[in-house]
Amino acid sequence: MAKKQSNAQKETVARVMHEYKHGELETRGAGKVKSPRQAIAIALHEAGASRDEDKATNQRNPRRTKKKEQQGKTAQAEKEGHSRR
Repeated sequence: MAKKQSNAQKETVARVMHEYKHGELETRGAGKVKSPRQAIAIALHEAGASRDEDKATNQRNPRRTKKKEQQGKTAQAEKEGHSRR
């Protein structure tokens, strides 16, 4: 059985999938994400819920994502005009 996600992980996955559905999700260098499978992989990676990464990486990724959300550097925040630079 799969491990349950915390509320913070669910919110992160929901935000990333929202960005994907609106065409705002981008990879680091390749441009916009077009594959739903790639979007899910990115969402799980940012939420720290990926089964393909070790425990230390999964614990570090949500901290990085929360910092990015607080700084307003997500595509959703930039679109809404909340970006702080």
